[in-house]
Order: sequence, then C-alpha cells, then structure tokens
Amino acid sequence: MDISIVVVNYRSKEKLRACLKSIAESDLENISYEIIVIENNSGDDLRDLQKNIINFKLVESDKNLGMGGGNNLGIRISQGEFVLILNPDTILKKNSIKILLNYIKNNSDVYIVGPRLLNIDLSLQLSCSYFPRPWTPIFRRTFLGRFFKKHLDWFLMKGFSHDIIKEVDWLMGSCLLIRKDGFEGFDERFFMYFEDIDVCRRAWKADKKVVYNPEAEVIHHHARESAKYPWYLSVFKDKLAQEHIKSWFKYFKKWGFRK
Repeated sequence: MDISIVVVNYRSKEKLRACLKSIAESDLENISYEIIVIENNSGDDLRDLQKNIINFKLVESDKNLGMGGGNNLGIRISQGEFVLILNPDTILKKNSIKILLNYIKNNSDVYIVGPRLLNIDLSLQLSCSYFPRPWTPIFRRTFLGRFFKKHLDWFLMKGFSHDIIKEVDWLMGSCLLIRKDGFEGFDERFFMYFEDIDVCRRAWKADKKVVYNPEAEVIHHHARESAKYPWYLSVFKDKLAQEHIKSWFKYFKKWGFRK
C-alpha cells in the first residue's frame, strides 16, 4: 500500500467532516491508500461520517492519548509505505496528496515533507521554522515579543520565499507525509505541542531530510487555542497553555537548554 492517512479527532467532528470530504475529492488515481481515524475519547460519534462521506478505519481510544499518542495508535496499525499525519482542521487541495507522495518517492533522502499551509482566507500561514531557542516560546507568548521581533521573524523564517521547495528545520504537524521505514513514531512525552519539532529534529539527527514543498497546498483552520487568554492569565486558566509550557520544558530538557 502506498499511503496511510491518519487523522486524530478530539471534539472536532464538523471540521473532520470537511477534512474527510476533501480527501474523498482528492486526486488519488493509481494510489493505494487507507484512512485511519482515531477518536481520542472525546465522545464524538463518527460512524455516520463512514457511511456518508468516505470509508475509513475507526479506532476509538478508551482515553485521550494526546496528539502524538493518538497518531501513534493509528501508525501502529497502518499498512502504507508512507504515513500522512493530518489534523482534522485541514482541507486538502485536490492534488496535494499526489504532489507530496510523488516528491517523497522521487527523493529517497527525504524523510518528512510538508505542504504550504494556507489560512481560511487563502493567505499564507507560516508553517516552517528554525529550531527554537529556549527563550523563543517566551517571546511568542508574552509582551516581550514586541521587543524581540527580529528573533521571532528569524524563527518563523519570514526572510525566505515561501514559494520554493526548501530543506527546513521543522514543519508544523498539521500535515506531514513521513517515510514509514525507520520511523519510530512520536515521542509520547509530548502530550500536545512540540511533538512535531521533536520528530523533525530526530530526523535531522539521523541525517534524514525535512522538506517544505509549496507546490502542495492545504488549508488549515489554525486557531492557536493555547493563546486565547493573555499571557499572564493563561498559566492559571488555560489547560492548553499549560500543556504548551510543559512540552516546552520537556523538549529543552531532552535536547538541551543551550541549543
């Protein structure tokens, strides 16, 4: 089988509906594939989507495994040579899967490839970055970012043309096509956030390339849920912000605070 498409759902049924519809409308001619949807113990009943939109394997987890753990559950049962990690809040352009698949098949040194992400108004969504410094998340989440705009612009790679194929440090995990051979899955110490940075960093450590390919386009309803409260309240009121901070600490504990 060419490709396994893995989507983790958590209280995202309506967005998942649109995502699955875009898969059903994709150009998948001559591509053998399967779709695996993980219901991450959110309580959503997804069975009607199987009947009315597209057939998929539904795996209902008995607990919320987080983003990395949920994807790993799907990856373990996947049969494809490549795995497409796809968030439920994405909508694929018709030829996006074919472009990504052809690219990774034709470039044996590429381990992970991701598309150009677009906002719902079709404007560019910055989705590839340099590896963060320990202080980068602090600048992004607090008023300090106003004084360190140059650092944030560097981190978000605002200085390069997002119209060209380019090797990058890491890609946002909303849509990643991964070569399954040698892939050890996501590090489940990261319940949510930083799991995409970590998996790309592990790829580079193993001398495997991570590539941004803007010829494929995917719309992403990126809401930055962990930033809905002011920084001085989020630590106390927002569970997602708390998870982001936990993952920030775990990431730098794993890779070193001086790197």
